[in-house]
Amino acid sequence: MPFRTGLFGGSFNPIHYGHLLLADEVADALELDRVLFVTAPQPPHKPNAQLAPAADRHAMVELAVAGHPKLAASDVELRRAGPSYTVDTLAALGMPRAEAFLIVGSETFLDLLTWRTPRRVAELAQIVVVPRAGSAFDPDSAAVQKVVHEIGEAPLVVRATSLPISASDIRRRVREGRSIAYRVPDAVAAYIRTKRLYRGAGA
Repeated sequence: MPFRTGLFGGSFNPIHYGHLLLADEVADALELDRVLFVTAPQPPHKPNAQLAPAADRHAMVELAVAGHPKLAASDVELRRAGPSYTVDTLAALGMPRAEAFLIVGSETFLDLLTWRTPRRVAELAQIVVVPRAGSAFDPDSAAVQKVVHEIGEAPLVVRATSLPISASDIRRRVREGRSIAYRVPDAVAAYIRTKRLYRGAGA
């Protein structure tokens, strides 16, 4: 029996309620059996980013999805050395394309041609675009059609609720000693406090 899986990759620095709500709504819209949060230890497009240790970011994802029937954490990229390329992750997971749904934002989709072997990515998974709130993502625009032409298929588009929460704002609030309540799950907030994450000036 098919097992439909969404793949939601990111640095999750840290994971927050915006990520969780998006994944939950995409799972509902596409009738997915699960959504895997794939923590990127070294995102190729953020080589100099001030990231918390990958093990800590993955641990926070595990805490955030604990108890949710359809959300899960994957360490597939943490087990591999070097930059985190999506094509390698999809190949490692080895899911049938009909059951694999790669979840990306609209800006990420428009940058898809800068990825390693983008056409191969589209051969391994169906691409799902979740436009940012207020963004004018037009599937018929020249920019979108250029990507579609190169990868050989139009993406699925899911409109999901966008919460006004960002990881950078959370890190700033932690650095300033301010509350991050209602932005991240309590277990994630406790982990950040215990591990003293995001306290440095460069966080």
